[in-house]
Amino acid sequence: MASTVTNEKTGQTHTAKRAAALASVFAAFIVTLLKLVTGILTGSLGMLSEAAHSAIDLIAAAITLFSVQVSDRPADEDHNYGHGKIESLSAFVETVIMLGSCVWILTEAIRRILFREHLALTPSPWPFAVLLLSIVVDYTRSRSLHRVAQEHRSLALEADAIHFGTDMWSSFAVLLGLAATFAGQHWHIPSLELADPIAAIVVSGIILRVSWRLARQTVDALLDATPAETRAQMRRELIRDLAAIDGVISVDRVRTRRSGSSYFADLTLGMPRNLTFQRSEQITMAATESVQRHLPGADVVVHSVPTASVAESVHDRIRAVAARSNLAIHDVSVQQYDGVLHVEQHLEVDETLPLRAAHDLVTQLEAEIRREVPTIATILTHIESEPATIERPASLEQDRQLEVRLRRAAVAFPEILDIHEVIVTKINDRIQVNCHCTLPDDLPMAQVHQVITALENAFKLDAPEVSRLLIHPEPATDNRR
Repeated sequence: MASTVTNEKTGQTHTAKRAAALASVFAAFIVTLLKLVTGILTGSLGMLSEAAHSAIDLIAAAITLFSVQVSDRPADEDHNYGHGKIESLSAFVETVIMLGSCVWILTEAIRRILFREHLALTPSPWPFAVLLLSIVVDYTRSRSLHRVAQEHRSLALEADAIHFGTDMWSSFAVLLGLAATFAGQHWHIPSLELADPIAAIVVSGIILRVSWRLARQTVDALLDATPAETRAQMRRELIRDLAAIDGVISVDRVRTRRSGSSYFADLTLGMPRNLTFQRSEQITMAATESVQRHLPGADVVVHSVPTASVAESVHDRIRAVAARSNLAIHDVSVQQYDGVLHVEQHLEVDETLPLRAAHDLVTQLEAEIRREVPTIATILTHIESEPATIERPASLEQDRQLEVRLRRAAVAFPEILDIHEVIVTKINDRIQVNCHCTLPDDLPMAQVHQVITALENAFKLDAPEVSRLLIHPEPATDNRR
C-alpha cells in the first residue's frame, strides 16, 4: 500500500513538473518569434537583444523540459542516487548560453555607440505591443514555474522561474530605450539616439546577473556543496534536534547534499557502546525522522560510533573491553578496599585452545581493562573451557515418575488448572524439569508468581534430586493443547 501511494505521488509530481516546463517552452517560442520579427523590422538592437534573450529562454525551457523528463526516473544499477543531477547539468548549460549571448549583446552595443552605426530605427507601435505582451507572459510563467518548483523542489524549474522573472525588467528597459530613441528621432535630439544600445547594455547586465546566480547554484549542486537550505540556522536546528535524541551522546558529523529534488544526508552519531542492537536501531530511526522533518523525503544514512558515556559503571566498562576483543566474560565481581579496585571475572575460551594461548589472551585482556580503568589494582580471571560442540542431553522424557510427582504437588494449589508439556532432561549429573501450567485469565501477576514459587518449593522438597524447575504460566483461554 505504501509503495502504491509513493508511486502515485511520484507520478503526480512528474506530471506537474512536465506540464509547467511544456507551457514554458510554448510561451518562450511565441515571445521569441514576435521579438525577432519586430527587431528585424525596426532595426532596434535592444529589441534584437531581447529576441536573443528570449531565444536563450526558449533553449533553457527546452533543456528544462528534457531534464524534468529524465530527473524523475528512479535509481538504477548505473545511477544509484537517481537522475536528479540532470537538472543541475541543464541549468549549467543554460548559464553558458546566457553568458555567450551577453558577450554578443555587449559587443554590438559598444560598436554602435562608438561608431554611431545602425542608430536610426523604423518607428512602429509593434515593438511596444510585443514588449508589453512579453512582460505579461513572463510574469505569468515565472509565478507558475516558481509555484511548481517550490512544491516539488525542482532546481531546473526554479532556475527558469528566476530567469523569466528578470525578463520583465529587461523588457521594461528595452521599452524605455525604444521610447527614448523614437522621441529623439521625432524631436531631433541626437543624444537620445543612444538610448537603444544603452538599453541593450542594461539587458546584458541583467543577463549577466542572472547568469552569475545560476552559475553559483549549478556549480554548487554539481560539486555536492551543502544545500543553501541546510546551512546556518537550519543546520544548527538539525544538530540540536539530533543531540536531543535519547541515546545520542554526540553529533560528530552532518553532511547533506541535493540531487535534483532529492536530499541525501550522512550522519555520524556517538552512541553508548553498551547499547543493544535493537536500541541502536531505534535511535537510528529517530535520527532519520528528525532529518526528514527538516528535509522531507531525505535519504538518510546513519553511522554509529561506540562511545563511552559518563553513566557507565565499572562493570559496563570491563564488559565493553571484552566485547571489543570479541571475548565472552561473565560473573564479573568488583570490590574496593585500600582505595583501589579488585576484579574477579570468568572468561570463556574454546575447549581446544592450548593453555599458553589462553593465558596470553587473558594477559592481553587484563592489560586493556587496566588501561580502560586505571583505578583497578588487581584482576583475577578464571578461565573456563566452552565446549566446541553442542552436547546432546540425555533425555529423560520417559521418566514418568517425576512427572507424576510434579502433578501430585500441583494438586495442592487450586489456582493451577492444568500441568502439561512436562519435559525432563539430564545434563551431566544435573536434572532439569520444564513444564507449562494453566492458570485463570484474571489472576494477578503477583499471585501468579506466588503460586509458581510455592509449586517449585513443594516439588523440590518432594524431588530433591531435581536441580531446577522451570514453569511457564499460561492463561486458560490461550491453552492450545
